[in-house]
Amino acid sequence: MRRLLKVLVLLPALAAGSVAAQDFALETHGAVGPEGEIRVPDVNYRGEWVALGNWITNGAEFANEIHTVYTQREAVAAYLENGSFPDGTVVVKELLSAEAQDMTTGFISHATTLNGWFVMVKDTEGRFPDNALWGDGWGWAQFSADAPRQSFTKDYEAECRTCHVPAQDTDWLYTWGYPALR
Repeated sequence: MRRLLKVLVLLPALAAGSVAAQDFALETHGAVGPEGEIRVPDVNYRGEWVALGNWITNGAEFANEIHTVYTQREAVAAYLENGSFPDGTVVVKELLSAEAQDMTTGFISHATTLNGWFVMVKDTEGRFPDNALWGDGWGWAQFSADAPRQSFTKDYEAECRTCHVPAQDTDWLYTWGYPALR
């Protein structure tokens, strides 16, 4: 009955040639607006989602940062079951400054200030073909810490995709770096 109701609700949008953000299979938690604008999701992802893993950066663009990556529990379960991310999967990568210091356990790095986010949203339907933030099965956007509702990314191909080319064979995500997906 729920599926039939969803189809009946979607028919007017499909007939009009546009599909609203709410049509994603997984709840995107406000990460996608009606025109395909991407936002940091409206959910306590740190407490409610799965922490996939961390990246420590030392490069020029993300110098001395710790990137912590989160996604919905349902997305992890689907990936573990069939090796792919379902429609509506939201991946949030927090970009945190890092400080290093000597401690009794050795030289360590720890997260400090939130610098921003990188958000990806899985789109198996190609809902926003004319939006430069969408392509290759995902929506892509980066945000500064003071503007979680306004991405500064203008074109995913020029600003996002190039970093993900080595992960093209794993659906554009570096899945091998995420213990939760093993």
